Amino acid sequence: MDILSNFVSHLSIGVNEAFTLANLWYCFVGVFLGTLVGVIPGLGSLITISLLLPLTYHLDPTGALIMLAGVYFGADYGGGTCSILLGVPGHPAAAVDVLDGYPMAKQGRGGVALFIKCIASFWGSTVGILLLMLFAPLLAAAAFSFGPPEYFGLMLLGLVSASTVGEGSAVKGLAMMVIGLIISCVGTDVNSGIERFTFGYPDLSEGIGLIVVAMGVFAIAEVMRSAGTIAVSPVKQKFGMRDQIPTKEDMKQSSGAMLRGSGIGAFFGSLPGTGGGMATFIAYAVEKRVSKHPEKFGKGAIEGLAAPEACNNAGVGTAFIPTLTLGIPGDAIMALLLAGLVVQGIQPGPMVMSTNPELFWGLIVSFFIGNLMLLVLNIPLIGFWVRLLSIPYQWLFPGILLFTCIGVFSTHYNVFDIYLLLIFGAIGYIAWLLKLDVVPLILGMVLGQPLEENFRRTMLIFRGDFSVFVTRPITATALAVCVLLILWSIKSQITRKKKS
Repeated sequence: MDILSNFVSHLSIGVNEAFTLANLWYCFVGVFLGTLVGVIPGLGSLITISLLLPLTYHLDPTGALIMLAGVYFGADYGGGTCSILLGVPGHPAAAVDVLDGYPMAKQGRGGVALFIKCIASFWGSTVGILLLMLFAPLLAAAAFSFGPPEYFGLMLLGLVSASTVGEGSAVKGLAMMVIGLIISCVGTDVNSGIERFTFGYPDLSEGIGLIVVAMGVFAIAEVMRSAGTIAVSPVKQKFGMRDQIPTKEDMKQSSGAMLRGSGIGAFFGSLPGTGGGMATFIAYAVEKRVSKHPEKFGKGAIEGLAAPEACNNAGVGTAFIPTLTLGIPGDAIMALLLAGLVVQGIQPGPMVMSTNPELFWGLIVSFFIGNLMLLVLNIPLIGFWVRLLSIPYQWLFPGILLFTCIGVFSTHYNVFDIYLLLIFGAIGYIAWLLKLDVVPLILGMVLGQPLEENFRRTMLIFRGDFSVFVTRPITATALAVCVLLILWSIKSQITRKKKS
């Protein structure tokens, strides 16, 4: 009964916080801007959040995080729209939507595909949020017993797993993570007050801001990659309300797919490094395997659209569990949201729920509100998103460049940040040419400072005794998993080279 009464009291705090006019407005602005920018091919959640993060600097912490979370959910909703109508993924996790969503649009069922996408996304988000409400308090309570060694081990595990698990070379991922850690060391050491890696530039004494790096390697690099791109015309068809209503057979086929997809997404979303793209393709493969008519997949099977969409959005909800309770982001988007908390002066971790309950529970309730807003926004505005996709790229990207430069300059009003932005934009473009993933770099930057602080704190408390890392169960387990992941990555690399 005590647990239930605590849950109800916390939920009432969240309702009171989320239903203020200001936070409702921030939620609406977030989901609308997220969908607006996310529907444009090539942008997606990462670039959208990095572009809009400076707008939250002058908001209160709860409003800022509600707006950023709304952008995250909105961009995920919008990314599937251009996948269905153009056959061009709005973000990596929406790539699987092209397989059956685009054929449905070419068959004249684009409206039904978009409607099912909205319903599946709403269902998956609801599952993810409910799991967040249930498991985040339990994990936060357990985290109170953690000390600096445990946090060091868990942060290192998050970095290594995000760099080695997933697509691409694990060696390259680890190298990019190390570069991110080095960038996090730039500036004044908080313990000794000595400047590190500043090379005599006073502007680097406070370090390199995450906003500058994120907007450079994502937004500027995307503009450079898309220079000269010829815009693709969407599928030409009308999207009235009648054209969007699915049949009973459509709902019957997609309902089971949504259940299975949301379960897969909820599991993978809470694991660092797996990524939404991997989970959605697993959900698609599972659905094709259990289907009685696998030959329909790739030709407009509605299950092939419903399962990945539910999977993707369930993963969005559960990805907040380690981020909010432990302060350990599982991917670059969570790292940016975590940076939004740090900028507001809030230290992420288990103390957030006890010291800032209105922020934590207000954010969770706002997730429900934001998903309802997205459902109401996306279904009537399908025609608007279709017209938005016809904007030529040569008009779109100069505006993104201008907005990016203004956003970076407005954070510290320092022209030096613009130079850094262009430098990291070039680095992001070179990384794309070399097929290097920049996500581990961002994670290394975000976790670099707390990783170093917890390591040095451990050394101070235990008088330089390194055995503490193998004698404490949680730390030893985390480090053992790190070693296994690195060995597995090396073995996989050798096996791939032998096969090639």
